[in-house]
Amino acid sequence: MSENEKVINFMRVRHLAGVFSLLLILGSIVSLAVNGLQFGLDFTGGTQIEVGYEKPADLNQVRSQLTSAGYEGAVVVYFGAETDVLIRLQRGFDPGLGEEILAALNRDAAQPVQLRRIEFVGPQVGEELRDDGGLGMLFALLVVMLYVAMRFQYKFSVGAVVALIHDVILVLGLFSVLRLDFDLTVLAAVLAVIGYSLNDTIVVADRIRENFRKLRTETPLEVVNISLTQTLGRTLITGLTTMLVLFALYYFGGETIHGFSIALLFGVLIGTYSSIYVSSYVLLLLDISKEDLMLPVKEGQELDDTP
Repeated sequence: MSENEKVINFMRVRHLAGVFSLLLILGSIVSLAVNGLQFGLDFTGGTQIEVGYEKPADLNQVRSQLTSAGYEGAVVVYFGAETDVLIRLQRGFDPGLGEEILAALNRDAAQPVQLRRIEFVGPQVGEELRDDGGLGMLFALLVVMLYVAMRFQYKFSVGAVVALIHDVILVLGLFSVLRLDFDLTVLAAVLAVIGYSLNDTIVVADRIRENFRKLRTETPLEVVNISLTQTLGRTLITGLTTMLVLFALYYFGGETIHGFSIALLFGVLIGTYSSIYVSSYVLLLLDISKEDLMLPVKEGQELDDTP
């Protein structure tokens, strides 16, 4: 950097950020252990019923009607248009369940309700999806660690994986604390968070590696601060534009993707934070140095370079 450019001392609060992240992780793990995740029908199995209205339906009224009829805990969301409503129940297969729901909704209803379809998701299918999703996430983390270790150095791979684990645990913790429905769309969002956070972390790591080789007199702490300052503009622009799109998805995309939007919104925010304060902090804890990133010297090169 030129002398006129101000370097932001990000790592001045690295210990405070580390304690903050540790507390968030511990809180998330405790919530996951006590509350668990509120798995959707994709994982637990159950019945989903689509009904149609002539005019836009009032979801609160639909929930109230179902609760009065004894169907507590039903998930009621719009399915595309506001005249189409999707009802999810964690109940086993019952051939007459659709007619019972239809009768409950038509009772004292201001407009007629039509049954569009009824589907049953078996618990065995849900269990397989849950296991496959977890294995897929672990495989993704393993591949990330190998890729970063091969492209940079093993200390960078440790920092990247710690940051990714940090992001995943916090997203899962958010859904556990708020008791939000965790379905396959949310799992897809968690995997997307891994990709976003990894991309941001690699950009920072690439600049740190470049500056370690270019800057000769700066300490590792100064090199990290310079690298983070140089990539700050790109990080903020990418994060803000992504969050603008996700806000639009949340407000205009319908309730069926609310969980997906919330997971990505929180994940992008946490991923931006972790690429600055988690992965870089881990590098300093591992005593990253210029020697770790020195290019191999070819035989005879030193003789050629001497004046």
